[in-house]
Amino acid sequence: MSEAKTEPKKPVRPLPRPDIYTKTTPFWEAANEGKLLLQYCKDSGKYQWFPRAGSIYSGKRNVEWRQASGRGTVYSYTVSVAAWPGHEDRVPYICAYVELEEGVRILANLFNVKGEDVKVGMPVKLMFERLSEKFNYPAFEPA
Repeated sequence: MSEAKTEPKKPVRPLPRPDIYTKTTPFWEAANEGKLLLQYCKDSGKYQWFPRAGSIYSGKRNVEWRQASGRGTVYSYTVSVAAWPGHEDRVPYICAYVELEEGVRILANLFNVKGEDVKVGMPVKLMFERLSEKFNYPAFEPA
């Protein structure tokens, strides 16, 4: 008896899951409108990233979402040639820590640039990668 050959199922890129504890829904709603929000500690006057239930500076829950400029510089980067599930058709791709004008570093993909052209300190600007109807994901490109 012969078995029909089937193609292996292609992994699907995971989608973000808004978190009720850190209340990230405003972040994802703003991203869908092409805006990057960061948490701001009203007690210390500093931004923080990644989202948390409270301030990393004061320990209090006195944080609010504020729109970021979307401008920054490459702090560090790597060119990935081994994809994680859902990214197989994207290799090679560039993953970078971007230091934003607001003083936080965010891990994101870089687009519209070749790996050999990326430099630490390179100015970048915000763009978004559309993951689904519901989710825009922050990314960066050369400024």
